[in-house]
Amino acid sequence: MFIQSSLIAVALALSATASPMAEGMGTRIPFEKRNGITTSDGRFDHARAVQQVVRDRNKHRNNLINLERNMGRQAFNEGAHIRPVANFSSTHESGNDKRQAEALTDEGGDQYWAGNIAVGTSGQTFLIDFDTGSSDLWVPSVNCTSSFCSKKHKYNPASSSSSASKSGKFSIQYGDGSTVSGPVYTDTVNVAGVSVKNQYFSPVNTLSSMFSSEADDGILGMAFPAISNLRQSPFFNSAKTQGVVKNGVFAFKLAKSGSELFLGGTNPKLYSGSIESHPVTGSGFWQLANAQVKYGSKIIDSGFQTIVDTGTTIIYGPPSQVANFYKSIPGAKLYDSNNGFYSIPCSSVPSNVSFSWGGQQWAISAANFNFGRVSSTQCIGAIAGQDLGLGSNTWLLGDSFIKNVYTVFSFDQNSVGFAKLK
Repeated sequence: MFIQSSLIAVALALSATASPMAEGMGTRIPFEKRNGITTSDGRFDHARAVQQVVRDRNKHRNNLINLERNMGRQAFNEGAHIRPVANFSSTHESGNDKRQAEALTDEGGDQYWAGNIAVGTSGQTFLIDFDTGSSDLWVPSVNCTSSFCSKKHKYNPASSSSSASKSGKFSIQYGDGSTVSGPVYTDTVNVAGVSVKNQYFSPVNTLSSMFSSEADDGILGMAFPAISNLRQSPFFNSAKTQGVVKNGVFAFKLAKSGSELFLGGTNPKLYSGSIESHPVTGSGFWQLANAQVKYGSKIIDSGFQTIVDTGTTIIYGPPSQVANFYKSIPGAKLYDSNNGFYSIPCSSVPSNVSFSWGGQQWAISAANFNFGRVSSTQCIGAIAGQDLGLGSNTWLLGDSFIKNVYTVFSFDQNSVGFAKLK
């Protein structure tokens, strides 16, 4: 098991070999479009959105628990705190829109992506959510007999000659008392030809109801070792250490078509101009400091921290700051006080909301800012006011922001960069 000093050593080893962004080098992984929180007929799926809020709150609750255990509370952002477990039933206001409580079977929207990986010498295949907001790999196990696992691909250690059982247990707690938990194993993990030996992961025996309706099988975390529940090197860090990728860089394009994850560099076919890079601050997360959010030419807030998280659709900010943001948008109204969603006039969804870190203004398109209709005139905005426990002055930027830019994550330069999509 990793101890605190080992976690620090891994992070430092990856960031000490600074090199230019490696264009055209690496491996591309195409993404499939999956469930979003906008239905195929353009309505806001309130139940699914609240389910995502619960998942995000509990994911980052567990991240902070891991960060405190691995690095100590001194690694927390100012005002960060470990929140109680969020519960779906207590945060879902079914009275807002009865239609949104229907079964979550929508395949519309472009707010959720996943790609395939193979685990074991037998190449057992799984559809995976690549998540820059967590650091562990887990997939369902053949020992998971819950109905929540019934439609998932399942890992069988007996089918892999390279499988090895390890001590310890993996566990993440979600709402309604449900968990994702299981034993700890190592095995070969292959992502589009990037093959890592003896990768730590968990074939989980219990699966939260939060994941039962999702098409993907599990999650591959791509954040820093400091927030690993397994206290081991995440997959991409292992790939760099083992030399199966030359550069400690990976990049995302998320869009209605042509979405991909590029491992070991960047794909210049997908972006134009230079990559504007900013140093990572803090521990564990892909976090950038000194951010600014604008509505048109008006600065709404500045000097805050931002965490870039491909594992969620929503953009979150502290409730008071988000309330102040929506005061600037004519016709905006608080829609769901429990979860911080605001409605805006569908006829004038803003296309000039932007974030910056001292360089270019990176704007969110009107299409990406709109989560769908809740009435004939009102739609839901992509920014929600929510205390995730990450810090009193910390925002979390999900896919509604990331879809607008080519996003580059570099362990080599300890940075996150943005470029204009082609």
